[in-house]
Amino acid sequence: MPIATLPGTEGAQVGSGGVAIRFTFPVTGGWLNTATLRGTIWHKGGILFLAPASGKHIAVSDFVISVHQGVLTAEVNGNPKARVALFRLSLAHATIHAGRHYARISGIILTLTGAAASALDDTFGTTLFTPGLEVGTASTLLRF
Repeated sequence: MPIATLPGTEGAQVGSGGVAIRFTFPVTGGWLNTATLRGTIWHKGGILFLAPASGKHIAVSDFVISVHQGVLTAEVNGNPKARVALFRLSLAHATIHAGRHYARISGIILTLTGAAASALDDTFGTTLFTPGLEVGTASTLLRF
């Protein structure tokens, strides 16, 4: 069960495919060149993956999106020295809107990395998580 950690928030979103969990994390800094699709965007908060019956858990937090590398990294269990690539990012179907004081990227496809899949499977004793598993879409808004 994924749970948002502060200052992140979570909620349910109803769509044509059913109900999905939606996470929101505040942007704390970064830069983006919309012409070259290069940039780095920092977010605060995280996700706690928890198996209530066993108490097993793993936490990822303080997300960093590297737009030009197509990866989202996260700290594992609050350790800044344990930063891993959590998701690969595809901008193939993304839309970019830029204004005078903001840039928004929507429709970023998130797929699980091999390292993240292994960590989740090892933690929860499962084979459910596989590299390349599409877990949803993301958007980010950078104000400047």
